[in-house]
Amino acid sequence: MIESGCPVTLLDVRWELAEPDGRAAFERGHLPGAVYVSLEDELSDHGVAGRGRHPLPSGAAVQAAARRWGVRTGVPVVVYDDWNRAGSARAWWVLTAAGIGDVRILDGGLAAWRGEVVTGPSSAEPGDVTVVHEDLYAGALPTLTAGQAAAAAVLLDARAPERFRGEVEPVDPVAGHIPGARNLPSTALLAPDGTFALDALPRFDEPVGAYCGSGVTAAVLVAALAATGVDAALFPGSWSQWSADPALPVQTGD
Repeated sequence: MIESGCPVTLLDVRWELAEPDGRAAFERGHLPGAVYVSLEDELSDHGVAGRGRHPLPSGAAVQAAARRWGVRTGVPVVVYDDWNRAGSARAWWVLTAAGIGDVRILDGGLAAWRGEVVTGPSSAEPGDVTVVHEDLYAGALPTLTAGQAAAAAVLLDARAPERFRGEVEPVDPVAGHIPGARNLPSTALLAPDGTFALDALPRFDEPVGAYCGSGVTAAVLVAALAATGVDAALFPGSWSQWSADPALPVQTGD
């Protein structure tokens, strides 16, 4: 699609847990025409209390940001990153939940690009896209509350196994996982070259929910499942919301 010459909006969503501000990485090299998107500032709303470390933004905020990025009605959007598809999956989820259609993830991320790479800052002509959903917690993609996550028939935890087991917890105040959850690290769904390895996905006969530390890497699971026709629900607050409530139970081990 990108190399075909057809109109497309390119969004660069560099983000890592250890380096959340990806603008410097973007300016060191990005796809021609791409615009930098801040996961922390534009795909999250830190003014929302009680919903974890990366609360979802409002539809109005998404619309304003998307227009800054040059997103246009009827023009496909391709999102990419350079770390475990976390940033691009978050962007895919947020934009899709807001009701923006035809959002795609560049499989393999920046490393998969074989064309020219440019440096420096970038901007775009303002777009005209209109979002459909003001509240992304009840938007175009299914979500779970903490109570619904606890009662989910299948609840997948996308964090690393040692965090799931409660052996380490580098970010949140309590270590462990939601009782009854199964560990399926988001990185287990990526091949060595960073492309999605959909054949690594288990098959589920019941509705599926997903969470992680704060709703970012769980979006990788949701995106992978969506590619196989499964509409998994995201618990946006994830472990950061759950572990902040002392009344909620915590499980450790496998």
